[in-house]
Amino acid sequence: MRKLLLLLFLLLLTLNHPLFGDDKEITILHTNDFHSAFDPIPAYWLEGSPKLGGAAHLSTLIKQLRDKEDTVFLFDSGDMFTGMLANLTQGEALMEMMMTMEYDAFGIGNHEFDYGIEAFKRGIHRVSFPVLGANIFYKESGQLFSRASTILERDGIRLGVIGIIGLDARSVILPSYVEALDFRDPIPYVRNEVEELRSLVDVIVVLTHQGKTGPMQTDAEHRPEVQRDFEEDIKLAGAVEGIDVIVSGHAHRGIEVPYVHPKTGTIIVQTYGYGTRLGYLKLFFDGERITRHEGKLLKVWSDKLKPDPLVEKKISYYKEKVDHIIGEVVGYSDIRLVRDYVAESSLGNFAADVIREVTGSEIAFQNAGGLRADLPEGPVTKGNILDAFPFHNTLVSTTMNGKQVKTILEQGLSMERGMIQVSGIKAIYDLKRPINNRLLSVEINGKPLGMKKKYKVGTQSFLAQGGDLYDTFLEGEYQDRKVNFSEEIINYLKVNKEIRKPEMGRLILKQ
Repeated sequence: MRKLLLLLFLLLLTLNHPLFGDDKEITILHTNDFHSAFDPIPAYWLEGSPKLGGAAHLSTLIKQLRDKEDTVFLFDSGDMFTGMLANLTQGEALMEMMMTMEYDAFGIGNHEFDYGIEAFKRGIHRVSFPVLGANIFYKESGQLFSRASTILERDGIRLGVIGIIGLDARSVILPSYVEALDFRDPIPYVRNEVEELRSLVDVIVVLTHQGKTGPMQTDAEHRPEVQRDFEEDIKLAGAVEGIDVIVSGHAHRGIEVPYVHPKTGTIIVQTYGYGTRLGYLKLFFDGERITRHEGKLLKVWSDKLKPDPLVEKKISYYKEKVDHIIGEVVGYSDIRLVRDYVAESSLGNFAADVIREVTGSEIAFQNAGGLRADLPEGPVTKGNILDAFPFHNTLVSTTMNGKQVKTILEQGLSMERGMIQVSGIKAIYDLKRPINNRLLSVEINGKPLGMKKKYKVGTQSFLAQGGDLYDTFLEGEYQDRKVNFSEEIINYLKVNKEIRKPEMGRLILKQ
């Protein structure tokens, strides 16, 4: 009997040994659509307006979890770039920050091309982590622009990681900046990489940057009406067997509880962007498969986290490097100019008014996605302007007939890329009507829109090149001022000194 009890005791010890009984734990931490949010953001939609995010505070939270968890990987699924510091350093500040925070892999997003192919390529070669894009090729040679995938090994666990960018994301890159590249349907390339990696690794993770463009608003978690879906990721998960986890981006869609595909079991996760949340996903692996998982989005409470001194020092270095540029006050604003992705906004109206005045046009258009930060009440610095208008777009003008103007307005009212912002136009619309039939009336400077009448139209080069799917702009021949929009606004403020509240009531929703 004693021998039998001893054997049973030894058997229980064996079954409880990590190598035989317990599943191994794999923790995946993830971010997406950081957009140069180096500093904490006031969460004005929460009681007391606590601060969320900030790179140094995010880094501290990541370190705390690395100390606590057994096996940790850190990934980002694209759009680290945009914003003032990214603009002035052509992305270098972001890549340096990611190295300090010890990211394990980075999936390419559309904004990584904001400063052209060569600037981003230089950054790829300088960083210590793999930058992945399995479906981006050079048109002329057919060669991959970057690595398609990588294998990471830690604590005896091997992860195969693949990166892809969606075709929608391609459409929001300044077309002239990526003329040499071919962005292909990602599904066959993911399938090929999965087939090659499956026998070599324990877990396969795909970093995706696809779906509909996100709302570009830091309060998206508070406004469900602006949130996008993640149907493209669901489609990918259903089309390709063998993907364990999709860490997605581009839509800024915070997935509070990980989505599990009903057919393939693929787990899909994503944050709201801007570093206000850190994605946390724990996988339990039995040596052959993932048996279960736990996932959530952790708020980065800046007021409760001591900033990581190394990250803070690096950010300070870059800020000091450009302080002589960004610190100059160029004007004053009577009000805070704010964005709204799904409606007329004060910042959108201001931008469109500047375009109209500078180009000497009758009407002007500005895409909602081109507005990246609010402008403060009071002193406005160059840094504020570069944060709000970070892209290398120039102002252009052309002539369009009324029918073309109507087509552009109808496309804006589809909400596919947010509400088009306008100047010189008053339109009444009904979102309950079918797409392309939502305009009820249009006036141009107080007079009814004439379908055959010619109008001088001002916009910026991104839209003129058909950006955000506005193909109608491709029908025009443009006069290009060849000065970045941000510089145009800076010069405008130096002359006019003050920003007054723009006239509202240009785009009126029928109640």
